[in-house]
Amino acid sequence: MKYLLWLLKAAIFFTLFAFALNNQHDATVYFFFGTYWRAPLVLVVLAAFAGGLVVGALGMLPGWWKHRAAAAAQQPSTPEQTPATTGSSAAPVAVPAPAISATDLPAVRQHGL
Repeated sequence: MKYLLWLLKAAIFFTLFAFALNNQHDATVYFFFGTYWRAPLVLVVLAAFAGGLVVGALGMLPGWWKHRAAAAAQQPSTPEQTPATTGSSAAPVAVPAPAISATDLPAVRQHGL
């Protein structure tokens, strides 16, 4: 299985490498106020892909923050452990944490996931 994954990664790499070699012609991207950018087409496509990743990740940040805040608010605080009384050889009893499922979060219920 490990070799199959390496073979798949190599195939994807060589496909993208061949795409880059076949698209070395200059492309012009026009911006506002008469400015433009001339670069090989493969760099223009790569820049558009990278820009899309950045915009998508920044768009997801508020949702991630809400999810983390909701998870932190629902997480119970751990009780402080008190030292055992003298003369007692009993080990402290571990209290099991309550089971919290993924559907307990308000953001999940709100979006119906």
